[in-house]
Amino acid sequence: MSGHSKWNNIKHKKEKTDAQRAKIFTKIGKEMSIAVREGGPDPVSNSKLRDLIAKAKAQNVPNDNIDRIIKRASGDDGVVYEEMTYEGYGPGGVAVIVEVTTDNKNRAAGEIRHFFDKFGGNMGVSGSVSFMFTDKGMIVIEKDEDADIDEDKLMETALEAGAEDFSSDGDVYEITTEPDDLDAVRDELEKAGYAILSAEKDKIPSSYVSIDDPDIRENMQKMLDMFDESDDVTDVYHNWENADE
Repeated sequence: MSGHSKWNNIKHKKEKTDAQRAKIFTKIGKEMSIAVREGGPDPVSNSKLRDLIAKAKAQNVPNDNIDRIIKRASGDDGVVYEEMTYEGYGPGGVAVIVEVTTDNKNRAAGEIRHFFDKFGGNMGVSGSVSFMFTDKGMIVIEKDEDADIDEDKLMETALEAGAEDFSSDGDVYEITTEPDDLDAVRDELEKAGYAILSAEKDKIPSSYVSIDDPDIRENMQKMLDMFDESDDVTDVYHNWENADE
């Protein structure tokens, strides 16, 4: 699940089983279907589709599978997906935003509400927690010894391209942008020869909540796991400081 770093989310998902990876691709496939229908099947002119293809490849999804999704979405397979966002508080007062892509709004809404209720949280109305998050673009570049990346040069290139912030975090470099600048900064970095690990829009919390009680902490993690296992849920954002990534 996403906290403040998409890279943490990607790392976490890479460690999952084959069955869980299949679920992840199902979710990405839904998003790709919407992207194709809204912006066409060409990733060169459809930046959202381009980002989702990169996201799929980061999960080791085969190119044949990606091409099949794009081809099917370009036709009329009879399935119409909708994107929705739900907000609420998890146990311990953790603010949670759940993004959903589904072909059944009633089923999705009921499931999300059930997960909130089951573990001691509560689903709120639109806007109840979103004011605590700021939309940003997040570009991640892996620290590859073979690539011999000059950190200062990378930072200079990113900032000149319009990036807002640059940081070195463990095994990766994280470059933050305004949401509308994400595509332009990513394109400039690729032109400069940098391999992008991921480039996605993110939600950054303005403050974080720490949970000291082990029982409450366990319930919060179980709730996040249930969201993660749902086929309809595509992304979850929260402000739990000590989340188990």
